[in-house]
Amino acid sequence: MHLREVKSILSAHNGMNISRGCTHGCIYCDSRSKCYRIEHDFEDVQIKSNAPLLLEDALKKKRKKCMIGTGAMTDPYLPIKENLANIRACLEIIYKYGFGLAIQTKSDLILNDLDLLISINKKAKCIVETTLTTYDEKLCAIIEPDVCTTKRRFEVLKIMNENGIQTIVWLSPFLPFINDTEENLRGLLDYCINAKVYGILCWGIGLTLREGNREYFYSKLDEHFPGLKNIYQKKYGLNYIITSDNNEQLMKMLRVACKEHNIILGNDSLFEYMHTFEEKNGAQIELF
Repeated sequence: MHLREVKSILSAHNGMNISRGCTHGCIYCDSRSKCYRIEHDFEDVQIKSNAPLLLEDALKKKRKKCMIGTGAMTDPYLPIKENLANIRACLEIIYKYGFGLAIQTKSDLILNDLDLLISINKKAKCIVETTLTTYDEKLCAIIEPDVCTTKRRFEVLKIMNENGIQTIVWLSPFLPFINDTEENLRGLLDYCINAKVYGILCWGIGLTLREGNREYFYSKLDEHFPGLKNIYQKKYGLNYIITSDNNEQLMKMLRVACKEHNIILGNDSLFEYMHTFEEKNGAQIELF
């Protein structure tokens, strides 16, 4: 871990990342891609030490309330003391100024800030998002080795629902020949249904690979799934989008389950929902 002061914290679309790099060790992580220009070792997380100060300054200047998003590139709940202090300070500022929040994490450390999430949700709208990839816990420990289990994330989703906080699941990625199975998807859907999630984001049954994350992913295939790298290289070459042969079958299964259980499935509509600020008096202000 190392600290760095930065010049800005909010993107043009009001998203923020309070750190760069990650310690979760997910073998498929797109954030390792060279296009993001992380110049330090990926596991040597860079903490943006002045993130709360920059966020407060930015929110003071905004004429209209909006949703603040975080977690798209770097999980805000990495188990680093300075990082956890930063995210809590940022949540306090979001609550103080009455903004909404859409926060994405794989970590149950978010429960440490449940009080603030509830408070934000009383003023505006709070959405908690998490990624589910692998129902089998032994396989999950290989694919996502240094983060809480899928079952624990399911428990976090339930706790959020019990406290009136809407949840959205990122159902991805599905790694061909590893977790792109009906059994896996059915288990994940059972979690989503039982946790009463608001919606599911899914870009199909597959994953993305590009320079940086491709090499890391292949090194982990060699380590845990000997021979599978050669199959990937022969079948997919240097493709960015890797689509499972089971895509059509599993996407149909996903659509049927979401319709039966009133779970919203539609990336555009869910992103619109996450980007729409709502006050508790019913007023709505578009983010863009």
